[in-house]
Order: sequence, then C-alpha cells, then structure tokens
Amino acid sequence: MAILVKKFGGSSVATPEKIHGIVDRVLKEKQPEDKVVIVVSAMGDSTDDLLTLAGRVNPDMPKRELDMLLATGEQVTIALMAGAFCAKGQPAVSFTGAQAGIKTNDKYSKASIIDVEAGRVKQALDEGKVVIVAGFQGITEGGDITTLGRGGSDTTAVAVAAGLKADMCDIYTDVDGVYTADPRIVPNAKKLDEITFAEMLELARLGAGVMQPRAVEYGEHNGVAIHVRSTFHEVPGTIIRGEYTVQEKKFVIRGVAHDTNVAKLAARGVPDEPGVAYKIFAALADANVDVDMIVQSASVQQNKNDILFTVAKTDMAEALGVLEKLKAEMPFDKVDLEVNVAKVSIVGAGMLGSPGIAAGMFGALAGAGINIGVISTSEISISCLVPAEDVTKAVNAIHAHFFPQEAEH
Repeated sequence: MAILVKKFGGSSVATPEKIHGIVDRVLKEKQPEDKVVIVVSAMGDSTDDLLTLAGRVNPDMPKRELDMLLATGEQVTIALMAGAFCAKGQPAVSFTGAQAGIKTNDKYSKASIIDVEAGRVKQALDEGKVVIVAGFQGITEGGDITTLGRGGSDTTAVAVAAGLKADMCDIYTDVDGVYTADPRIVPNAKKLDEITFAEMLELARLGAGVMQPRAVEYGEHNGVAIHVRSTFHEVPGTIIRGEYTVQEKKFVIRGVAHDTNVAKLAARGVPDEPGVAYKIFAALADANVDVDMIVQSASVQQNKNDILFTVAKTDMAEALGVLEKLKAEMPFDKVDLEVNVAKVSIVGAGMLGSPGIAAGMFGALAGAGINIGVISTSEISISCLVPAEDVTKAVNAIHAHFFPQEAEH
C-alpha cells in the first residue's frame, strides 16, 4: 500500500476530456490498496478570466475579496473531477482547501501554509475514496479564505503530502520534468533525472516556472520527495530530493533560469548614515514586497548613496508607493524605475570551489554582445540583469557554454 499525492495544473484539467483522461490514467496506475489524493488547479485560463472580471468591477479590488473570488476556480475543478471518478465506478470526494485542513497566515494573495490538519482527508482515504483537494487556497485562523500565489497548487500538494506522510508527491505539468533550461527557448535543453532541493529552490526562485519556490522549500523542510513529470507523456520525470542517488553529476552547473517578470528600482541620493537601508527594506517587507538583487553604491553626491534592487513587476506599483512615501520622510533625491529588463541565472552546488564559473557566464554574455546591468550571487547561483529583448539570446549563450553537448548549434 502506498499513499500518493498527485497534482495537476490548469492546462492538464482545461477540458472535460482532459479531466476524464486524468481519471483514466490514475485508475490505470493505482494499485488496489493505494490511497490517492489529487490536488488540482482551476481549469485552463479560469484564474486569468476571474482576474479580468474583478478588474472590470474594481481595478483596485481589495485583496481579501480577490482571494474570495479566485478560490472559486478550483472548486469547479474538484467537483467535476470527483464526478468523473464516480462515473467510472471509483468513489471520490472533493474538498476545498479549508475542508482539507490547510491553515494559512492572513497575507492575502501570497499566503503561506502554517499547518495541515489532514484528519478529514485521512478519513475519506480510509473509506476507500479518492480525495480531490482544491489547490492554491487555504483558510486563516479567523476563517477567511486565502490564496497562495501563482503556482500555489504545487505548495498545496507538497503540504498535503507532508501531512499524510505520503510516499511520493507527483507534480504533473506540461513538460516532462526539470530541464537544464526552458526547452521552449533552448530546444536541446537536457532533462535532469534528479536535482537537489537546494538547487531546485534556487532555480524556482530565479524564474524556472516548473515549480513554485515555496513548494520546494516545504518539501525540503518536511522530507517529501517530489516527482515532476508530464501529464501527457507516460515517461519518468525529475525527482527532487535531498541528495543525489544514482545520477552521475556530469556538470558543475545544473541549470540556466530566466525571469522576465522583473522591474528595477533605484532610490537615488539616499543619506549615507546607519539605519537607512533598514528603513527602506523594512517598509517594503511590511507591504509584502519581495526584493532581490540589492546593490548599494556611492552616489555622485558626497555623503549619499544609491540603493538599487529588483522586484517582480506584479509588486512594482506597491514598491513605488513605498519609495515615494519614504522619499518625503527621509528624504532622498528621486526614484528611478526600469521595466525593460530580465534576469538570467546559473545554478549548481558544484560551483562551490570551481574557479572560473562567473568568468564563463560573463564571457558567454560578452560573446553574444549582451551588456550586464546588475550582478548578484549566492553560494550556488549567479544572476545577471540584462535587457529584456536579449533574454532568449542570453539563455542560449550561457547554456551553450556550460552544456556544450546539449546546446543548440
């Protein structure tokens, strides 16, 4: 007997025919004693359609009400899928995030899961039912519905798997696994058999859309092995786990990520005194704005600095509002904004103690005639800000350098 959690995204459940296809596949693979939980997203573009609808009613929709609206998308899918299982003779029951015991904080639109009380799910499994859980959502201690941000169904699945002590958490998607780069822009990117949590977390954080970063983090903290695999092809995918088991580590670098959802902000002429950076970034944190690629440099003016950082374009308006308010209080000279930028990154635990990795990346970009705006590093990653129009060329140039056999010629 195995406890299995399987997550299917919006493209996988976009039509009734695709829902029936998933049901057939699950029943074909299910052993008689297996206990199966399926976590689903909203069908197709339903979430985008709901966002458009909200914008027509109120362009500045309160986040609590937006979460209330967006959570309905998954409810449609879970009911349809439970019905499809029942039509094939397999007892099934659907649960919203709240009914499945997914408890979150109250950060609307970006809530974090703080606990999973899976008693009701366990009871249904013991009754021989397949359980369908709405991804992307949970409930606060006060009883308010929240959503977990884009890709939040991944986190739901991993959290449910942790709560059930599942044997495996399968994340089904429209690609066959985790690749050394996005195969849509690097046709000869290589699929990885395995990758560590640490490397996958960096790739996800830096733009690899195949997994939500919080889902990887939750898996690492709770020891849940994650299998990223294709909905449409019955082939092995990529296992995300703590350590490598069988795959030979041929390359120092494990992958090249890119992110076009980036805006660059700069506070110019900030006073050069203790506590200034704290005030800026504490205010951004209070507004629930995630910040990346922070650079402080001396301003052309004496006793002043420039503080530059990047945020997601979706957080740009809030970040600008925070800086404009601080500009009047501190004060500093001005706020600069640039949106035509993208981030390209390399990730790999093997770069520790391997001289020349940064030079190789910068050389590849130089050879492609691409100018670098900002550079940031961690122990296992290097990121560069480049012009948005050069992102495809940048990713291919970097991939060709570090993965010469897999690169497009």
